[in-house]
This record gives sequence, C-alpha cells and structure tokens, in this order.
Amino acid sequence: MFFELFGRRRNLRAAATDARRGFRTWRNERPFWAGLFTFAASLPIIYFPYAHLKFGAIPLALSTSAGAGSLIIGVLLVALAISLWFHRQARAFAGITVILLALISFPVANFGGLLIGLISGLIGGSLACAWIPPTTIPAGEDHGGE
Repeated sequence: MFFELFGRRRNLRAAATDARRGFRTWRNERPFWAGLFTFAASLPIIYFPYAHLKFGAIPLALSTSAGAGSLIIGVLLVALAISLWFHRQARAFAGITVILLALISFPVANFGGLLIGLISGLIGGSLACAWIPPTTIPAGEDHGGE
C-alpha cells in the first residue's frame, strides 16, 4: 500500500510538502510554542525526583519525600500542554496555571527540576498568556496600502 500511495518520488515530495504546510497551518492557529515549552517543563520535573544519577563514583540521589508532588505537578503540566494545543480558548487559564505550577515546583520538585523545568514553565506560561488568536481578513478588503 505504501508504494501505491508514494510509488514515485514526485508524489512523495508533494505529500511531504502538503504535510509540512498542513502542520504549519495547524501550528500557527494555536499557542504551539507555549505548549511545547510547557511539555518540556514537565519532563525534568517528573524525571529528577526519581532519577539516580552518578558522577563518577559518587551517587547523586534526588529522591525525596516530594516525589508524589513532583509527579502531580508534572502530569498537570503535560495535561495543560495538551490543552494549549487542542483547546486554545483556555489559553489564559492554562497559562496562569502553568506559571503557578512552575513556581510551586521550585520548593516541591527539587528546585523545579534543577531550574530547567521552572524556567521552561515560566516561558511557556508567559507565551500562553501573551498569545493572541490570528485574525482573518475578508477576501475583498484592502490590506492597508494606499
């Protein structure tokens, strides 16, 4: 079936171009980068409390009693990132919630995922709050030229 759909190189190139344009259109209609930064913030916040890192012969265990809090904050950040991508009307609520969760992760989740999750969460929440939906211009209207 694959060769029937993309049997020729020209068809594959056209399909790839259409997919790229479709993704670009989808990405521009929602706070994509805010969701990506929010998702990236969740990864270190979830990972570091459960990781056992070794620097040479010295083990570094960041496992604390706040592991459950880190897991809850990380899962909420993942849910908010998905919400930003697929429910763009909730961007202000999601942005403010991401900022608050990122700030709460500082004392709860090992300095906010060693500051990586904290900073990424603050950037993602700020981008979500600042994002404005694109405006559509009617087809027959002048675009400001004289």
